[in-house]
Amino acid sequence: MRKKTDAIENLIECIIRGIFEKQGLDVIKLNLKNFENRIADYYIICHGNSVTQVESIAESVEDTVRKETGEKPVHVEGLENRYWVLLDYSNVIVHVFLSEYRSFYSLESLWADAEIEKPVDVVKEKKAYGRRRKQ
Repeated sequence: MRKKTDAIENLIECIIRGIFEKQGLDVIKLNLKNFENRIADYYIICHGNSVTQVESIAESVEDTVRKETGEKPVHVEGLENRYWVLLDYSNVIVHVFLSEYRSFYSLESLWADAEIEKPVDVVKEKKAYGRRRKQ
């Protein structure tokens, strides 16, 4: 059981890193494990300010996850219009919204009873640490 949990946590870390690589905004992780009729154990939600950024974030997530875990999404939806791209990794579903669509659909309020975590931008921290070391 521990091995499966570690694999899911590693997947989530890769997804979040892929989002932050393209400056995804307001990233949250919803833990849905306590819900009986859930589709997945986790939702990762973020948004971008343009359809180009939404597409770029989705591609970054796919690339990062594939390089670091070898996993590919079971299903990808929304790349045609790029207002709301969904990447389904079975136990983890990634939602990348265009900002106004995120506000409209408000998935966070639909799952308001879920445990919500706001991940730290590890990409930004790593870059800042590198700049401090050079000084």
